Amino acid sequence: METVTKIIEVVASAAPEIRGGLTGRRRKADEENPSGEIQMAADVWADEHLEAELTAIEGVGEFASEEREHVVDCGEGLSVAIDPLDGSSNLKSNNSMGTIVGIYDAPLPAKGTDLVASAFVLFGPITTMMVARDGSVTEYVIEDGEQRVVTEDVTLPDDPTVYGFGGRVPDWPEAFTAYARDVEDELKLRYGGAMIGDVNQVLTYGGVFAYPGLESRPEGKLRLQFEGNPMAYIIESAGGRSSDGEQSILDVTPEELHQRVPLHIGNAELIDRLESAL
Repeated sequence: METVTKIIEVVASAAPEIRGGLTGRRRKADEENPSGEIQMAADVWADEHLEAELTAIEGVGEFASEEREHVVDCGEGLSVAIDPLDGSSNLKSNNSMGTIVGIYDAPLPAKGTDLVASAFVLFGPITTMMVARDGSVTEYVIEDGEQRVVTEDVTLPDDPTVYGFGGRVPDWPEAFTAYARDVEDELKLRYGGAMIGDVNQVLTYGGVFAYPGLESRPEGKLRLQFEGNPMAYIIESAGGRSSDGEQSILDVTPEELHQRVPLHIGNAELIDRLESAL
């Protein structure tokens, strides 16, 4: 689909400018996003930059972002939902972050089964882009705004080695705590405070990432439209599984744009065990 290709190209071409613009934008902005979180200046800047680029694409009908309350109507066509700077809290400590994109063939909010593609750009030591489309995942390196394929048909390794779980441990439900105790006896902890980096570790080494429902927040922390669905789509396209604790994230029915969801993604066997535990 030509529009999907154009969206991916625009996100890739914007990556160097967004990354370069992070310098000088590590301060907090004066506003909260619709989820009640304090925005960084970089969040606002990346959101405005991507809105301008993506809404100008012919064939994009809606644009939505974690950083703005309402959907932007920009014509007829596909719907694009973004987290413009996932992990922006890592700016202060200069750790990994990036951009997440979900492309839906339905009005927002939409189910994950309405996704036609999703992607994330990771600002690590190098800038890479993981794209799920047509049932397969491709990894690119982005250099000067151009994509270069480095790995085709990315799949989760059969022998998982890493895990990363979010939320305060005392706030985990008892059943999840029991599951975590088993997993930490088998796998290595890799948790960097930005989902985008932690999920990339799982894609690279195999394992499981989770931000579960908490005792104080049963709905979890991560947003279904902007984080949960796109990442679940990538993991499932790479041969893994996703779950809200009972079903695939992609089958969760959205009730509102900024809806949160417990998110568990990784190797199928580890997600099967988690659902049994919960």
